[in-house]
Amino acid sequence: MRVPNTSLVLSALLLSAATTLDAWAQIAPPRSAGTPYAARNLPDRIVLTPGGDPTREMAVAYRTDATQRVSEAEIAVSVDGPTLSERAVKAIGANPPHAKESANGSALYHQIRFTGLKPDTVYAYRLKGSAGWSEWLQFRTAAAEPKPFRFLYLGDIQNGILTYASRVIRQAFHANGGIELVLHAGDLAAQRDDLDHDDEWGEWNQAAGYNYAIVPQIPATGNHEYVDVVLPNGMESRKLGPYWPLQFALPANGAEPARATTYYVDYQGVRFIVLDGTSAIDLGTMDAQTRWLDATLASSKAKWNVVLFHQPVFTCARPEDIAEIKSAWKPVFDARKVDLVLQGHDHCYSRLTSEAGREASASARRNGAIQGPVYLVSVTGSKMYALNDRSRTQPDRIAEATELYQVVDVAGDRLQFRTYTVSGKLYDGFMLERGADGRNRLIELREPMIAVRTCTGMIGPDGGTCVARAK
Repeated sequence: MRVPNTSLVLSALLLSAATTLDAWAQIAPPRSAGTPYAARNLPDRIVLTPGGDPTREMAVAYRTDATQRVSEAEIAVSVDGPTLSERAVKAIGANPPHAKESANGSALYHQIRFTGLKPDTVYAYRLKGSAGWSEWLQFRTAAAEPKPFRFLYLGDIQNGILTYASRVIRQAFHANGGIELVLHAGDLAAQRDDLDHDDEWGEWNQAAGYNYAIVPQIPATGNHEYVDVVLPNGMESRKLGPYWPLQFALPANGAEPARATTYYVDYQGVRFIVLDGTSAIDLGTMDAQTRWLDATLASSKAKWNVVLFHQPVFTCARPEDIAEIKSAWKPVFDARKVDLVLQGHDHCYSRLTSEAGREASASARRNGAIQGPVYLVSVTGSKMYALNDRSRTQPDRIAEATELYQVVDVAGDRLQFRTYTVSGKLYDGFMLERGADGRNRLIELREPMIAVRTCTGMIGPDGGTCVARAK
């Protein structure tokens, strides 16, 4: 019998393995560097969200490995010594955990609602995994009456989530204490063509760490929260991606055909209203959302009304404004006297106070004009679009190829808005002041701000390559 040449056999096996790996690399999505985001025997991806009435309800979503089949938490009014477990009560999820398979293996996603809470009270909670409990995590319920507070507004995170966007989010929390809410203007992850989707959501959670577990999150969906599907008739459509309803336990008070992605939250004198532009444009829910928006604003007893969604009314990057959004929602914002409209999608920065342009807006302010809705667009992640031609004259302030975060302080008849670069430089700022007539006047902050950041040809605002591409 002829003995095979073992070196030739080994070479053939290695060549076959290499060929298989090369083929897999061509069809598999790229993975995050380092250890994959496999579920563990302790809870992770912990995200706190407010209830419809955050004075008395909060909710938490989290993930475990497949052996922890009960959604179980303990919660207690916070005390100042290490005796939380003595007064803790058990909370069990109303629904069984949801099993999810991914490139990182099996996982169970859990959701628990904490109800019957007391207003303006600090609570601590912990979550059960198969190996034991998480650390105690602490939050404060909203006050029952208007009370000063601070919230953070983030534009698209989407790309370079852990590599770049994490620096922005961490700087925002590090430099600005007392943040009580975080608003996300959609496209939290790319969920199409960047990384493996499970890795993306792993990076999204890691980027802010425990902050997402102790500060309530108010997210809006972007187009990248949806995945493309082909219908039986061969037409292309979209459906909500699988991670959104697993990651966020949101209030169920939105527009009926878009209940998973539209909702409102009343928080200490502000009504936050969240819309879904993708569902409105692509899935036929525009009329229902518009009626719900109008009714929700009409019923608001809040001093301030803030609307959050993804596709902007006034674009700073695209050649034309998004007609469907603008024609349906802008008239409602004007009629119902919305204060702030917070958006993403364009991967540039724009603060617009008048469609007529910045000069007309500045002139009107000098003459004491009433300020209508202020429209903001911002970006947190690394994907950048070039400014369009209108941006040179229409918005009051713009930025290109710049990662930003926004801090908003609400106190009585004043709402103060500040935009910072990732290194902590003040880039834009204004105050809305509510007069005795119930109308707003806008006052520009008279504080030192850095120069306008735009590209000059192929050179970016930091002196390197301009990374903003034309849309």
